[in-house]
Amino acid sequence: MKFARNGSGTALAAAMMTGAIAMLAAPAAAQESDLETAAALFGVRETVLDISLSPSGTKVAFIGAGPEHAEGLNVIDLAGDATIRPILGNSEKIADLDWCEWASDARLVCQVAGMADGGDGMLIPFDRLFSINVDSGEVTELSKRQSARAIGFAQQGGDVLALDVGGEAGQILVSRDYVPERGGAGRISSDAEGLGVDMIDAASARRKVLESADPAAQRFVADEAGQVRIKVRAKYDRNGRLTGDYNYFYRAIGSWGWKTLDNLSIEGREVPWFTPVSVNSTRNVAIGFIRKGGYDAIAEFALDGSGTGALLMAREDVDVDTLIRIGRQRRVVGASYATEKRAIAYFSPELAKLAEDLGKALPDQPMINIVGASSNEQQLLLIASSDTQLGMVYLFDKGKRTLEPILPVRAELAEREMGRMQPVTYPAADGTQIPAYLTLPPGSDGKNLPAIVMPHGGPSARDEWGFDWLVQFFTARGFAVLQPNYRGSSGYGADWYGRNGFKAWDVAIGDVNDAGRWLVSEGVARPDQLAIVGWSYGGYAALQSQVLDPALFKAVVGIAPVTDLAYLAEDKRGYTSFRLVRDFIGQGPHVDAGSPRRHADQFAAPVALFHGTRDLNVDVRHARSMEKALKDAGKPVIYHEYEDLQHGLGDSKARTDMLAIIGRFLDEALGRGG
Repeated sequence: MKFARNGSGTALAAAMMTGAIAMLAAPAAAQESDLETAAALFGVRETVLDISLSPSGTKVAFIGAGPEHAEGLNVIDLAGDATIRPILGNSEKIADLDWCEWASDARLVCQVAGMADGGDGMLIPFDRLFSINVDSGEVTELSKRQSARAIGFAQQGGDVLALDVGGEAGQILVSRDYVPERGGAGRISSDAEGLGVDMIDAASARRKVLESADPAAQRFVADEAGQVRIKVRAKYDRNGRLTGDYNYFYRAIGSWGWKTLDNLSIEGREVPWFTPVSVNSTRNVAIGFIRKGGYDAIAEFALDGSGTGALLMAREDVDVDTLIRIGRQRRVVGASYATEKRAIAYFSPELAKLAEDLGKALPDQPMINIVGASSNEQQLLLIASSDTQLGMVYLFDKGKRTLEPILPVRAELAEREMGRMQPVTYPAADGTQIPAYLTLPPGSDGKNLPAIVMPHGGPSARDEWGFDWLVQFFTARGFAVLQPNYRGSSGYGADWYGRNGFKAWDVAIGDVNDAGRWLVSEGVARPDQLAIVGWSYGGYAALQSQVLDPALFKAVVGIAPVTDLAYLAEDKRGYTSFRLVRDFIGQGPHVDAGSPRRHADQFAAPVALFHGTRDLNVDVRHARSMEKALKDAGKPVIYHEYEDLQHGLGDSKARTDMLAIIGRFLDEALGRGG
């Protein structure tokens, strides 16, 4: 299959790139060094943070990063002049414009998510929904406004469960967070508490209650017809804390009663664990995740009381971890998994053939994701990317057989050469082969380089092949970067995950340190210019690497790092997740041995720390106490704190500042001379 390319789209993409590069070029040119230029370019957040295609397939809405922490909502009318038209801006530092989706061709529904100060040092995550008319800019609040008599704080403003309910554009299903209210003289006027579901008109905000409040409800799932079919209820202990166990309920088509979704089996074998994600009403099945042979897999189960199911997709080497859903009905069309590179397996032969043809049309951008579709699915919105291609948004028209570039995901970096990311393996001390990714500076022969080991966060996560702004900043500065998927990472099955990267920290950090030794033994890294950099658990791994082998790395960078395992559990004491986090960390000698803050006297390398003050994932006291412990031990350390920023430091100015500081720190610590 050959695809025609529409010229107007190409012009739009070119204009977008030129404009963004021009905005950045002036300040970058005035900088004092290549370091400052690289920090300014790689520190800027994405041109496209979120994107959506209208029901007609003629309009695109996207959220792009503005100056510092700001975001802007923009609309492109592809049937009109195809110019980028800003319609809304958000400059609130403690709340982000997270996503927008078309409720109809005239109106978007959007979510703002942020972190409130709950008092007594507690941070409370929250979100709110609103809709906006793309022509007039009129904003309508969709989240139920909280009464002044409310006893608590409604954290959830609602998730969109279904669009076009009853076949009507603009009618949406939204979850709703109920909070009890006081009446006169301290009496309770409403004891409704928990999660429910409303049907809302996105234009008028008129609402109808479909599911009353359930104090234990965590999630609802609607089918493509807009009927709520699945309810997930959490189990709590006597102290009101989550246990990690859940009950699942289903509803028959046309019924309002709930039945327990249990006694599940595939080919006569019991399935003890199933997490439903989607419902197909035509086939009357729930689709979701099971565990098969120690790996996550995709299965479906009949919603008829029989409990019978079928395996849709499984592998014997990695987890199948993502359902692929498209269209306004969010129908399941495939699943995704990552080996050396991420792959998508489509259940539909038509989409499988289309994916094959698109791969041939875009050979330099093999990662192709469908991120939007028109109502009739004749127009598809795609993002294509690779390790060195930062991402381009395309519109594919099935009828016209055209593939139209719309705009780049990272306009400011479009003209830069990037380092190629190579899947590699290296041996751990016990002989286990550890999968990893090695990225070399463009044009490098891969020998005798300054190098960085960069363990991922989580630890229940993994690194994947693709563009990484932090990695590419370092390769632009001449570093080789190795990203190990150490034991304790997710994605490789239950055995690889083991007891997790905290309980078995010695295994995980041993693998991380062996990554540095391998770089030296292979001649990639100079032993006197070997550093370690990490974010979150990766920052923990960077610091804890000094406890195992202080002589290995000559510089350590920890961004939002865990520094004390007891802190990590105790920080959640006021939250319903306290028991889960405490059990995840565990108790015993490993807590003391695995807390770098308690072993600052063993550090040999200088340390640089960075943290935001509104970090719910890892409280800012971790970095503050690590700095104090190192100073008290007479060890070299620098610390930079970013007011009101969350775990990801989603602020272009803060990220640019951080990259420049890290660059200077590494140059000095490794004797690179700037």
